[in-house]
Amino acid sequence: MDVSLQEKVQALHEPRAYDHPVGELTAIETHFAWVFLTDSLVYKLKKPVHSAMLDLGTLDARLRNCREELRLNRRLAVNVYLDVVALVRTADGSLRLGASGEPVEWLVKMRRLPEERMLDRAMAEGGVDPADIERVGRLLADFYHAQPPVDFRPAAYAERLLDQVHVNRRELLAEDLGLSPAPVEELAKAQRAAARALIEPLAERARRRRIVEAHGDLRPEHVFLGSPPCVIDCLEFSRDLRLLDPCEEIAYLTCECDLRGFDWIGPTLLGSYLARTDDAIPTRLFDFYCSHRATVRAKIVAWHIRDRSYRDHEPWAERATKYLRYAQERLTGSCVLG
Repeated sequence: MDVSLQEKVQALHEPRAYDHPVGELTAIETHFAWVFLTDSLVYKLKKPVHSAMLDLGTLDARLRNCREELRLNRRLAVNVYLDVVALVRTADGSLRLGASGEPVEWLVKMRRLPEERMLDRAMAEGGVDPADIERVGRLLADFYHAQPPVDFRPAAYAERLLDQVHVNRRELLAEDLGLSPAPVEELAKAQRAAARALIEPLAERARRRRIVEAHGDLRPEHVFLGSPPCVIDCLEFSRDLRLLDPCEEIAYLTCECDLRGFDWIGPTLLGSYLARTDDAIPTRLFDFYCSHRATVRAKIVAWHIRDRSYRDHEPWAERATKYLRYAQERLTGSCVLG
């Protein structure tokens, strides 16, 4: 049964489409999905997008993706990710969730978390408790420990990071992004040199089998500081991008918190993780990871420039440049935060 995305979205804007009472109803559009927030529950509808990394062009593909998102996110947020539910065409022709009829779409069903307890909101409002960050560090340590280690040849792990440095450079230099090439070239050169100087520590991470299938997108807006804490919205569409050293993933969150003026969060988080594990990481390697992840973030931010729905491109270029500056300073030890 062919039902347009517009018809599905329009139906889900109406409280009567849900199988429970709905008072508050808010819809948020993202690049790849529509998210519908009710009083206590959240529903994510995938768009039928098709790209080199993500193919959601068919109903079956979207069902598989929903199930994978549920499986992966239950690792760090088992009480949040509840089910995959069908939107169906009922006998009276309406579209409803949880009714009898032929499925025309599949959605991920989640418990709604208090927004004020998300880390990004807590930082914006100045209310982050170090004890909350320590609890998140312990949660992550237990999560990483539970994941089967991924075997990398020591040389291959270092080569993978060097390849990523090359890809980041190439994509940030794309003419349509309009970024200044000199800082990108300077940073890529410095990162290549740093990675080569760190060949042995990087090889040791692989030899000690530290690489796991991680969360993949550990940013403040995905970290819930409640009791118990949890982490939501993992990167579900690419296992390769989820294969990370836990310390690199913690570095990702560190750079985000640093750039928001909370430079104590990264060390607190890393310290909590290290205290709960038998892991150890050289400071210079962690700094390289922070630089590398900030560059990845710069690339993702810069991609917004290509999106026609964002009319004012300048803030995105400025934000990307800020990440690049941080990445360079993290390598040289001249990073000034706050």
